[in-house]
Amino acid sequence: MAVNMKGKSLVSINDLSLEEIYQIFDLSKSLKQKRLTGEKHPLLEGKKLGMIFSKPSTRTRVSFETGIYELGGIGLYLGPNDLQLGRSENIYDTAKVLSRYLDGIMIRTFSHQDVLDLARYGDIPVINGLTDLLHPCQVLTDLFTITEKKGDLRKLKLAYLGDGNNMAHSLLHGCSKVGMDIVLATPSNYKPDETVVKNSLENAKYMGSKIEILEDPVEAVKNADVIYTDVWASMGQEAEAEERRKYFVRYQVNPELIENAKDDYIFMHCLPAHRGDEVVDEVIDSKNSVVFDEAENRLHVQKAIMALLM
Repeated sequence: MAVNMKGKSLVSINDLSLEEIYQIFDLSKSLKQKRLTGEKHPLLEGKKLGMIFSKPSTRTRVSFETGIYELGGIGLYLGPNDLQLGRSENIYDTAKVLSRYLDGIMIRTFSHQDVLDLARYGDIPVINGLTDLLHPCQVLTDLFTITEKKGDLRKLKLAYLGDGNNMAHSLLHGCSKVGMDIVLATPSNYKPDETVVKNSLENAKYMGSKIEILEDPVEAVKNADVIYTDVWASMGQEAEAEERRKYFVRYQVNPELIENAKDDYIFMHCLPAHRGDEVVDEVIDSKNSVVFDEAENRLHVQKAIMALLM
């Protein structure tokens, strides 16, 4: 049964019900097919999306801007120099003003609190395009891609290797919400957020799935259906890159490591990838890699999210 999501915000996957997640997937599949056949689908004709970017991004900007255009609306790019946010105007006033002009806001920023405040004080849907804590649109895309390649998510195991960062957090939320087993292998000093882990364990208990957090990458990828990794130093952490490399080098996804996964595993990465660090060319360019299908699906899934919320 369809769930009415109009007017809601997407801050975290943990806020979504299982029905809402699969409603997003169903509409993503439909919109993807319409785009492939050239069928027009102006579900948001005349709607206006404000796109706030404190952090630059290739995929997030192009996919949201293309997506709102294909849905019949218009996207307004608002860069760090285009708003008074956090400088001479507080977020309460910004949220109230933008709500009078726009039909929705997508924000990609550092502070997760900014997204929470925009959603709290605004009168229009707010979509989290990434914060230092979470990356929900990416992981909804990842799960949608896995369903395309593998089918029933409840029968699968995903192994994530690397930093316990925003990608790890949203993968924990997402996998636990849909009943998919997930194993994280991270260095002891780069573990995921405790509250995220707690919430995800509660979800997994309800869905009957498993969550493991290990340090051994070989143990993590044993019999994995999906191997996922991310950069070792995210945007804003460039000064830590050399120090981080010392801890993460054993988590590199390479031919030796993937010998422990299932033969038909798929490799995923949210991109951009630092080839030679977290993954080598032989893996990311292999027949098992779905990174470009995954990148394309950002467009279809985010179109579904916008259509359902706006």
